[in-house]
Amino acid sequence: MELNPLLQDIKQRKLKPIYFLMGEEPYYIDKISEYLSDTILTEDEKAFNQTTLYGKDVSLDEVLSTAKRFPMMAEYQVVLVKEAQDLSREILAQSDKKKNQLEAYAENPQATTILIFCYKYKKLDKRKRVYKAIAKSGVIFESKKIYENQIPTWIKDEVKRRGYNISPKAAHLLTEFLGNDLAKITNEIDKLELILAGRNEITPEIIEENIGISKDFNNFELQKAFGVKDYTKAYRIIEYFAQNQKNHPIVLTIPILYNFFSKVLLYHGLKDKSKGSVAKALKVNPYFVADYSTAANHYPMREVSGIVATLREIDMKSKGINSVSATPIDLYKELLFKIRS
Repeated sequence: MELNPLLQDIKQRKLKPIYFLMGEEPYYIDKISEYLSDTILTEDEKAFNQTTLYGKDVSLDEVLSTAKRFPMMAEYQVVLVKEAQDLSREILAQSDKKKNQLEAYAENPQATTILIFCYKYKKLDKRKRVYKAIAKSGVIFESKKIYENQIPTWIKDEVKRRGYNISPKAAHLLTEFLGNDLAKITNEIDKLELILAGRNEITPEIIEENIGISKDFNNFELQKAFGVKDYTKAYRIIEYFAQNQKNHPIVLTIPILYNFFSKVLLYHGLKDKSKGSVAKALKVNPYFVADYSTAANHYPMREVSGIVATLREIDMKSKGINSVSATPIDLYKELLFKIRS
């Protein structure tokens, strides 16, 4: 089920007796469960009619016994089960002869109870009877993990939803610094929103001033420097990285460069090099297509193949394979030397 229609139904009080929120991405599970908890009952009603349980502390039998109670002076009671994945053995228990507890409850749920399961990092098998029973009377929402190459677009959409803009470079800076942790990204956007003070665009400068990510010394600028063969700038950046290994570990930088040059290699093989076609083939924002085009002009296909092979080798060394004593600056210098050769 899509997120926005689900939230809209909740807002319009088109409620279901069971909400089973599952999947690899905890951000949306928390978002939906918080919205349900905040929306269904008034503050006065919550004192007697909202119960929060934790999977590691209760049994499924205790959860369902709570769910079968009647609300006190309210239309509904809300039972929120956090860390429900700790109950997975009981939830998934299945016998040919009899229904498991949750399956039986889902077939005849308490109409005045809203039972919410936060089942993180796992998901129910659609072939299971319990899945079918819940889906029939309630809502099953799968929160899927967003891959890192999708994060800049996610950031752009989230910022736009709040009424602001963000430059492509700024979105990539946040992605580089925060990865695909949506909760962390949202927290940082919250901070930026507070300090925008009438401005409507988040820029690399604003990020540098308020989050501490350098707009000049980052992986994006490093790959760009390599792409235009500005080896002096590349050396300044890798020196900075070597001195700030906590924020710029080499084991993260090398895969980023590997991904960049792999896409340059792919660019070489494209017949249609129009911006839209390249963006689609490389799965990048059209704004960055020029970077791949420029790098392809500077490095012939055979050279790029050699760089990709070198990056594989440096990546293994950075993880201690075939190189025990090499420091990050040694490995960066080796990389720079081999790319220049």
